[in-house]
Amino acid sequence: MVSHASSLFVLLRVGAIVTAIAGSFLLESCATAPQASPAARAELAPGGKLRAGINYGNVVLATKDPKTGALNGVHVDLARELARRAGVAIELVGYDSAGAMVDGLKRGALDVALLSAEPARASEINFSPAYVDIDATYLVPAGSPIRDVADIDRAGTRVAIAAKSAYEFFLSRNLKHAKLVAGPGTFGAYDVFVSAKLDALVGIRPRLVIESEKLPGSRVLAGRFMAIEQTIASPRERDAAARYVREFIEEAKASGLIARMLADHAVRGVSVSPPAPAS
Repeated sequence: MVSHASSLFVLLRVGAIVTAIAGSFLLESCATAPQASPAARAELAPGGKLRAGINYGNVVLATKDPKTGALNGVHVDLARELARRAGVAIELVGYDSAGAMVDGLKRGALDVALLSAEPARASEINFSPAYVDIDATYLVPAGSPIRDVADIDRAGTRVAIAAKSAYEFFLSRNLKHAKLVAGPGTFGAYDVFVSAKLDALVGIRPRLVIESEKLPGSRVLAGRFMAIEQTIASPRERDAAARYVREFIEEAKASGLIARMLADHAVRGVSVSPPAPAS
């Protein structure tokens, strides 16, 4: 018969082994995580805490609880992890549109913003390498003759779109015949699409699939007109912060952290971005 003392010894021994293994994983993780220099830390949180902009209009990667106002999602987890690794406190600031976050960065109200990359804004703010790629396409109403993304750009076609979004910047340069009708943010674009009975709604595929369930007979078009690259943006002239964010993103992709966050939040229809070219 095994004594209670022997059983206790075995349990303690197993616990010690588990703790040692967990500790080795933690040490390995810390060894590979980029270390923030004093300059990077000062630029990331000049006021003592990292003010991170979260666009809860991008409901695939961030949401806002309508009752409590709490922010949740992949973008929230990633912002918190950035602050944790940099050794600074964090303040999450919610926005209902990407354009409002850009304004926040430019006027100094934010230190970083989890934002879609847009070349037209690159002269105003720094973009990290992409960490997630999402297909952008269209939702069309029941009975629409539009069958393909290429069919959108025709005279008389009216397309609902979120104002000051990456889509608007891209499509305003590339659509020659269709008319863009802007709404205030992602939710506003949907409202305009429905109320004005427009021909198409611009959005990322996972969100449009959700919207289509509310509109019987509507369809999400196959194909895409662009890939939306999710990044962490920071103000210009904060080069040390931008370098640290770049290193953080590349490590988060390579270690599988981004993939685990996507899995934890059951995000479908997106992919982890490939490694960025060496700068």
